[in-house]
Amino acid sequence: MSDTIKYLLDEGQIPKTWYNIQADLPKPAPAVLHPGTHQPIGPSDLAPLFPMELIMQEVSTEREIDIPEPVRQVYRQWRPSPLYRARRLEAVLKTPAKIYYKYEGVSPSGSHKPNTAIPQAFYNREAGVKRLVTETGAGQWGSSLAFAGCVFDLAVQVFMVRVSYNQKPYRRALMETYGATCIASPSDQTQSGRAILAQRADHPGSLGIAISEAVEIAAQRDDTKYALGSVLNHVLMHQTIIGQEAMIQMEMAGDFPDVIVGCTGGGSNFAGIVFPFLGAQLRGGRKVRIVAVEPAACPSLTRGQYAYDFGDTAHLTPLTKMHTLGSTFTPPGFHAGGLRYHGMAPLVSHLLELGLIEATAYHQIACFDAGVQFARAEGIVPAPEANHAVRGAINEAIRCREEGKSQTILFNLCGHGHFDMQAYIDYFSGNLKDIKYDEAELAMALAGLPSMKEAA
Repeated sequence: MSDTIKYLLDEGQIPKTWYNIQADLPKPAPAVLHPGTHQPIGPSDLAPLFPMELIMQEVSTEREIDIPEPVRQVYRQWRPSPLYRARRLEAVLKTPAKIYYKYEGVSPSGSHKPNTAIPQAFYNREAGVKRLVTETGAGQWGSSLAFAGCVFDLAVQVFMVRVSYNQKPYRRALMETYGATCIASPSDQTQSGRAILAQRADHPGSLGIAISEAVEIAAQRDDTKYALGSVLNHVLMHQTIIGQEAMIQMEMAGDFPDVIVGCTGGGSNFAGIVFPFLGAQLRGGRKVRIVAVEPAACPSLTRGQYAYDFGDTAHLTPLTKMHTLGSTFTPPGFHAGGLRYHGMAPLVSHLLELGLIEATAYHQIACFDAGVQFARAEGIVPAPEANHAVRGAINEAIRCREEGKSQTILFNLCGHGHFDMQAYIDYFSGNLKDIKYDEAELAMALAGLPSMKEAA
């Protein structure tokens, strides 16, 4: 038997529907509110930013949403993605645990992000949209939307967080290869960006700022819509194709996870692997322990407040109830740029409040330690973001070793690190540091959360 076993479905087993966890929640998630009236928003409030089909998916409580055939045809280029048994890693750890990982690095852009970029581009094309504008942290989302723009003949403009723009030039080059325009954020091309630069010319940027710039551009042009790579309900739902495939593959392996681990920044990768398993549990199925792993330098789940907040720094977006560090909070420039968001997806935040998931946070050196150990055992170099899930899975395996328990651990390896090798160079040279956020800045950002007395 091979040390590493791959459980691979055929194309005919690609799911035909996305799973919507809102159908099975024991308590509905809090409503999204209009920032002016503090009343629940309606479809018309979102129409300037999104096509109506995505808006209806955002508010849907139907358990299954059909995946359009043109989207499934594109998915077939890399889906179904493989599930691996990490036997060599198990041996290195001397653990009685069984470790499986779902590998999303096989997509054209090298991460899980095309799972939502493709349908978002499709629905926009169907609505007559000619141009998409978005933000990106580390570049996985920007490059994925750029790829989707190629597929559906849409122009794509990406505001990339400046610290990542400088750290990850190859991500930017990939976006440009796909034909997208990539701009360092904050920029001088928007009112939001100019206001930030006026305060600090060398501002490192944040996802909240980049979102403000993208939303501002989208609201100004009739032929342009905004696309988001995480956080929103429909984005998380598109990613559930990961967990649905994994459920079938775990059955092929004759196994079922006791613990599922996922890294969390905005929540889409975590939701993709977790929601189908959790939904089955909520419908009376087997219980599974779920661990969300986030960066200690941007700990929205473990340190943030559960409150209504804006999704962007300039306060152009509706108010959502989520675990947040405050919309004006700027995380330090650690290498996992895709996890540098001040808030967590409302649905993921809601699940934590319901006690259905747990959360933990790690600094980046510990995560890179785990990523290198994984690469030397399994041969795949994870992205900095994915290293957080690797760290969480290894810690769970060590716990099993120490407690003498034989459990099954599943995690989502959401992307490869081929464009992130400077981070590994910094790690091996000793230049990678555990960066702490500014407590005073966090306190100030949390103090500035919107007053919700009117919504009481």
